[in-house]
Amino acid sequence: MNITYKTDCCPDTSEIINLYLSSGLKRPTDDPERIRKMYANSNLIVTAWDGAKLVGISRSITDFCYSCYLSDLAVNLDYQKSGIGRKLVAITKECIGEESMLLLLSAPTAMEYYPKIGMDNLNNAFMIKRTT
Repeated sequence: MNITYKTDCCPDTSEIINLYLSSGLKRPTDDPERIRKMYANSNLIVTAWDGAKLVGISRSITDFCYSCYLSDLAVNLDYQKSGIGRKLVAITKECIGEESMLLLLSAPTAMEYYPKIGMDNLNNAFMIKRTT
């Protein structure tokens, strides 16, 4: 498996939707325009490719000097447990630099994954849920 990683492109919305569907990550895949806007308004996207096939993605919003919110980390189920997610997080951290912290909210099914890649578990997050 020869996976290449990119920080200089945003995949087509259809490729992103297919990746979400194949990864198990729940996102509004029935609303392509919303997915398109999610990526248009993000400023750090790291992708993983097996040839021309998108197999992983990390999507973040950051100021590159203090904080970064990694809002999506998705890897195709056929490629999970091969280090792609870990590498996407590492590249994200490399891009934001040493001054910036990296924060994410985990899906319930991934709570055991993030400590394995060196992330600390926090108990001080708050949210107002979306209505749609």
